[in-house]
Parts: sequence; C-alpha cells; structure tokens
Amino acid sequence: MEEKVRAQRNRTLTVSKSEIPILERFILSANDIKTSFADDCVINGDLFDCLDCIPNNYFNLIIIDPPYNLDKDFNGKKFSSMKSNAYEDYLRSWFIKVCDKLKPDGSLYMCGDWKCASSMQRVIEEHLTIINRITWQREKGRGAKSNWKNSMEDIWFAVKNPKDYYFDVESVKVKRRVVAPYKVDGKPKDWEETEQGNFRITYPSNFWDDISIPFWSMPENTDHPTQKPEKLYAKLILASSKPGDKIFDPFLGSGTAAVVAKKLGRRYCGVEINREYCQWAVKRLINATSDKTIQGYVDKVFWERNTLSDQKSNKSTKITAEVQPSLFH
Repeated sequence: MEEKVRAQRNRTLTVSKSEIPILERFILSANDIKTSFADDCVINGDLFDCLDCIPNNYFNLIIIDPPYNLDKDFNGKKFSSMKSNAYEDYLRSWFIKVCDKLKPDGSLYMCGDWKCASSMQRVIEEHLTIINRITWQREKGRGAKSNWKNSMEDIWFAVKNPKDYYFDVESVKVKRRVVAPYKVDGKPKDWEETEQGNFRITYPSNFWDDISIPFWSMPENTDHPTQKPEKLYAKLILASSKPGDKIFDPFLGSGTAAVVAKKLGRRYCGVEINREYCQWAVKRLINATSDKTIQGYVDKVFWERNTLSDQKSNKSTKITAEVQPSLFH
C-alpha cells in the first residue's frame, strides 16, 4: 500500500516497511492457538476459525465492537448493510460462541449505533442479562443536510449472572468543573478548590459526554475507520475488571481494547481478520510498554472534556530489532 503524505504535526500511528518483519513476530494465527493458547496475544484470522481454539469460561470481560449494520470498507474488506433480521442472524452466528468464553461472573459490552442497537439488544437478551445501555457522544464528522447529524453511539452492558458480577464504581468517577461553587461556613461543599479551578468528583451516569474521538493530533489515532477511543474503553475495563483479569475482543481492529488492557494491568486476547490492523495493534502495544498514559485519564481520575489542560505528551515509538517478546507480559 502506498504510504500517505502527512502533515508534520500529524501524530497518526503508522507502520514503516522496515518495522513490519519485527511486528509480524508477535502476530499469531488460528493454527498457532490450536497448538497452545496463552494470554496477551493478537490473533490474525477469521473469528469462526479461532473461537473453538479459545478456552470457554475463561475471560472476566469481553468487549465487542462488531461491524455495524452499515456499508463500510475495512481496508479492503467490505461489510454490507442488510435487513434487520439478516443482521441479527449474522450476530447470532458468532455471539453464542463468544458468550461461551465468558466466566460465569463475567461482564460483556457490545458497541452499536442507532440503526443496529435494537438488533443487538434482542440477540444479547437471548443469552445474557442486560444491566444497562450506555450512550456516549461521538462528536465527529460532518452534518447531514436531510437528517439529524448522527453523533451518539450505544454500548450494551450485559452479564451472565445479574446477582454475581464485578463492578467498581469508585474507579470510574468523573472530575467535573464546578460552575457555581457552594460553600458552607466558608468552606467548599462537595467540591475542591484548586489552582487550576474548582472541581467535584461525581458518580458516572450512563450518558458520557467527555469522550474525544481520536484524530490526527492524538498519538493513539490510526487510519482505522471506526476506531474507539482509549478513554472510552478505559471506563469499561476499570469498572468491570480487576488488575490481572483477562479481557477478550473478538473484533480487535486497531487494538484499542488490548492496548488499554495492557496499560491498566490486565491480560488480553484479540482476534482481527485484517493483517495490517494487527500490525497497528502490535505497534500500539509495544508503545504501551513504555507509555501508560490515556488521554483524559490522569491520577486515576477521568476528567471532563476540555478541563485538563496539562496533558502529558505522548510520543510514537520507532520499533527496533531490539524489541523482545517478553514486552507483552
């Protein structure tokens, strides 16, 4: 593929020809996991060829970002929109087996948009109990002349056992700016006065308006057409898994779930059919070995969008031959 010419300030992750042989060493195939399966792996293959080689009742958390019911070109692999009943059949073709990989007390999140959300709900409820639906603001893209701009997406939150699942609300509280500070006896009430401004730590709701979509100036950005933000997945992973837990993404894409799992001290497994996307994921994982930062998440607190002015600078790492396999562990 011909390399794009990018602006000097563009920090989108790229892979050079010289890096490909090094990155390829860390990409497994379906045949590889037939021989032996281990944590912290990026698997290049068709999901249907891989699922039977992955242990059942193994993962604490599964995050799924499947193709939505839209016409979309994933680097030459095209997905075509279909009638709702046909799309539900497509979801069922792999969802049952994916659920088998979840531990009895595990949690599952599935991403969707307005067009496929109802189909996803029906299929999920056939096998799991839905706990909630998260709606997050995906503020990107141009407006529509004959319709409302589509700037929201959903994430279904479901579990195997509604009486026994892990959820850590303390780890996902949000730091919000206080516009009208209220004091009692001259002291702040339920908020903190700092040099940077007045802030309050609040409980998270199921509407998230503090997410920034990856774009050219962010080092987590890739050319994947539907890449999810690291901050978005950090909330899911922190709320529904513990350090050391195992996380599975059957549609890994550019690797966000695996990268965030690594940054937050979890184990990961991802399946992705596109070879180039796997290379991007591996390079991001290598970068995450030395750079654990997540945009918008600092000092174990999620900051409201545009309120954290002192972000740490992320720098894309050049991959060298000295990279060792142990860096994934």
